[in-house]
Amino acid sequence: MSDWIAIGALGIVAVGIPVAMMAISALLRPSVPERHKRATYESGEVPTGGTEIRFNIQYYMVALLFLVFDVETVFILPWLAVYREAIGEVGLARALFPMLAFLSILVMGLVWAWRNGAVEWIRSSRATVRARREDQL
Repeated sequence: MSDWIAIGALGIVAVGIPVAMMAISALLRPSVPERHKRATYESGEVPTGGTEIRFNIQYYMVALLFLVFDVETVFILPWLAVYREAIGEVGLARALFPMLAFLSILVMGLVWAWRNGAVEWIRSSRATVRARREDQL
């Protein structure tokens, strides 16, 4: 039971310190109301357009695919380091099959993403209009 008390105390400290720091800074910081502080940009530039910008979902899809295959290498590299020793202890099939199964699942995921167009880069409407203008000139 004393382990749970320590975990609870750690949780209270983990939440309490940031909350206390925010409260103290809210009390001590100077408040200088100014209309430019509520602007979209505080860098002195005049904001143009709205604050909502639509991002192409492809950025996120490429980032997720990168993370999946980056994590794949994290699992493959240690396996490669012990592969020769594992062949001697358990045999070739038992050492190779789990990694081949892992890689085949990842390849199936890549094929699925490719077929659904997740790795195809879509041109924005502005880029298409710009390309048409350049072709007309």
